[in-house]
Amino acid sequence: GAIREESFNPTAKFEQASVERKDAEYSYNDGDLYYFMDPETYDMSPLNRDVLGEAFKFMKENTVCKLVSYKGNVFTVEVPNFMDLEVTETEPGVKGDTATNVTKKAVLETGAVIQVPLFINEGEKIQVDTRTGEYLGRCKE
Repeated sequence: GAIREESFNPTAKFEQASVERKDAEYSYNDGDLYYFMDPETYDMSPLNRDVLGEAFKFMKENTVCKLVSYKGNVFTVEVPNFMDLEVTETEPGVKGDTATNVTKKAVLETGAVIQVPLFINEGEKIQVDTRTGEYLGRCKE
């Protein structure tokens, strides 16, 4: 976890890092451990919360993602760029409030909180960009 500055000779050669990306299905969490299942072998891999990244707050159970590892050690989890999630809690929109680009907070089924337009109500499914945490639109059922 330490940071240090180091200078290298311009002719120095380095071994190329071999990073492996493998599909895994997010199964469940137990405290700070999150369990992922390999779809080929059905092996469960526990990961600590600190390797999951910020976008993981949009992940639902039983969703496929990619485990990124170096020499067998997973260092991050790549979640899908877009997720369809249900709004579980939000204030009702005020009738007659027609100002453009007015938003309100909404809690999603994963517990993540994002800003959504006033016309979005509880129980609706919306699409979220997991890279930015932005509302993209209503889901087409």
